Amino acid sequence: MTGGRIPDASEATAVRQAVRSPKTAELIASQLRRVIVRGELRPGDRLPSEAQLMERFGVSRPTLREAFRILESESLISVLRGSRGGARVTAPQAAVASRYVSLLLQVRNTTIADVYEARMVLEPACARLLAQRRTDADLRDLRDHIEHLHQVVENRGRTADPLEWSRLTYRFHELVLQRSGNRTLALHGELLHDIVSTHMAITVSRDIHDPATIGLFRRTVRSYRKLVDLVEARDSEGAERHWRTHMEAAAEWLMGTGLRGKTVVDLFD
Repeated sequence: MTGGRIPDASEATAVRQAVRSPKTAELIASQLRRVIVRGELRPGDRLPSEAQLMERFGVSRPTLREAFRILESESLISVLRGSRGGARVTAPQAAVASRYVSLLLQVRNTTIADVYEARMVLEPACARLLAQRRTDADLRDLRDHIEHLHQVVENRGRTADPLEWSRLTYRFHELVLQRSGNRTLALHGELLHDIVSTHMAITVSRDIHDPATIGLFRRTVRSYRKLVDLVEARDSEGAERHWRTHMEAAAEWLMGTGLRGKTVVDLFD
């Protein structure tokens, strides 16, 4: 092991005392998870060998491997088999949670309008925080991204790749969330990524050949520039108000006629 602290003998004893419980693997996973999330083990660090962990926790190989499977499902470790294998710590990915949240919303028959309503509450608040906390690096990154979008629109026009446009516009929204300085709000926005990006790609693909679409793309770029101007001026109220107006207009177009009542599951059929 290259770093961190695996539970000592007294802590391992607590796990062994529960060895008759059908949840022994969950207890072991909890012990190892605690070490990882506290940063005592970092991405790339190797866990002790199976033999060492089996001895430490007083459990069988199947039980230990079940604990490994739990941690793998949470993207906290990856396990390679063979002579050079073993368990290594990995950085958890928001995409894992995003897929699960998407499934929960589908199962609950959540409408697309419901998802956009949540975004219209979340993102304007982040725009306000961004205006209050922005750095020169934030402004530079936002303007660079807008320039990229501008080039896509002006150089390709109606032949623009709808998937590229969807990816780039969604990335701008992500920057607003991430640079707001509030990690919890940013993560909530990130969890909606699969739903929003899928819906955006479908809508843009549907309307990409409409002559009005290129005008919409240009207005979108102008709206992004206005937001960054407000952010640069540290006009937090103006940034929040403008971004709410932008989100409302975008939602009307993205949902389109007849789509408002559709559920999230319709996107993934």
